[in-house]
Amino acid sequence: MESVDRLVMLGKKQLDDGHYNEALNSFEQAILLNQKDPDLWNLKGITLRSLGRYDEAIECFNKSLEIDPRDKNAS
Repeated sequence: MESVDRLVMLGKKQLDDGHYNEALNSFEQAILLNQKDPDLWNLKGITLRSLGRYDEAIECFNKSLEIDPRDKNAS
């Protein structure tokens, strides 16, 4: 099984390279392994925003803040 850290590293590289669907898949797999990590939800939101899926992105950003409201200015 992939580790969360490996999936995040892979997803970030895919995101940087403009491979948004692949990045989304990586972040979704990471979330399946750790649903309580606000950073994973934020990364998924950023990826969805890059895909123009704004409503879904907002849901992810809100989920991130719901888990940890530490950053009121998240994305």
